Amino acid sequence: MGFFIVEGLKQPPWTISIYAGALSCLAIAINRQFAGRIDRGKNAFPLIGIALAGYLSANLSLSIIPSLWTVLTFGVIGFGVSTSAVSTMFSLGGGLAAKHQIENRRLNAFMRATTSTAWMVGPAVSFLVADQFGKAAVFRCCVLLGLVWLALWWCVKPQNATAKPKESVPENREGGNANPGLWLAATFVFCLSSAHSLTFSTLPLFYVQEVGLPGYAPGTAFTVKTFVEVFAIFSTPLLMARFGIRKPLMATTLLAVVAIQVLASVQTFPQMVAGAAMEGLYYGLYASLGISFVQSYAEGRPARATAIYWNTLMISGVLAGPAVGIIAQAYGFRTVLHVASLVALFAAVVLLFGARQSRVLTASEP
Repeated sequence: MGFFIVEGLKQPPWTISIYAGALSCLAIAINRQFAGRIDRGKNAFPLIGIALAGYLSANLSLSIIPSLWTVLTFGVIGFGVSTSAVSTMFSLGGGLAAKHQIENRRLNAFMRATTSTAWMVGPAVSFLVADQFGKAAVFRCCVLLGLVWLALWWCVKPQNATAKPKESVPENREGGNANPGLWLAATFVFCLSSAHSLTFSTLPLFYVQEVGLPGYAPGTAFTVKTFVEVFAIFSTPLLMARFGIRKPLMATTLLAVVAIQVLASVQTFPQMVAGAAMEGLYYGLYASLGISFVQSYAEGRPARATAIYWNTLMISGVLAGPAVGIIAQAYGFRTVLHVASLVALFAAVVLLFGARQSRVLTASEP
């Protein structure tokens, strides 16, 4: 959408912030509302239908009238609502895992790997379609994909899908700030996701403008990253089974610090490929471990915890754009990567602090 707004509609880059900010605010509100319904045992089938309707309406509108006005109205509302589908599906993971006798962490890993595979394919196809048939053609293709989604939703998705908590929600946990463990986990996710978002937003321009690599280099790096990411995600159930969640997560966070520093020191194409593989390794491990980590503090409200996880990822991504622009304008893109590495290091500190808080709370219980 950012590419379409700037290159297709010839709007200034700051216009992207208006679209991203409005969409994120709507998506966060929708995720919270839907999560509350799911935690109360309501049927999730119509919630996915609402997301699907938003997706189809946004793409259909942009196919017919590809303008900034359409982006900021139908696009914001439609895509903002449609983003709830991912959070809703992950919120149903626990119920689906129990129904089909699958470990929840294994299903989380499978769903994360599916998401990463889609990221590996989707952007490449969209840019190929935009280059060959025009930028508005992407939205027409998405309408067709939406119709496939509609058929799968109606014919394959269980129409009575619910996610019932394993235990009742404690009364003193109803307040939004009454679960310190959950908010510490969300803070950790925010820090490491911010480090990744800063890196992700910086690398294409850093490779081309500062390192001097060819224009196709960022796409190659992204493909390598997502390829390694998928295999890393599938390894997480074994890691959690042997070491739990916190230890692999700490090792992953420290790997992120090192990986981002390696990316900041890239000078050649082979070094870029190696750095991309390291980035895919740490992010794949984090993507699967992170959602399980947040869900471990759900306390009977798994959909709420899942929504907090996805909302945190969204907020970190939105804030990364302006941060990259400010830092790069003053000091360059390599400095952004050094800052991202420091943010990842701070995430490790938050995780360590959370572990100590958990031990203190456990020791104080009768």
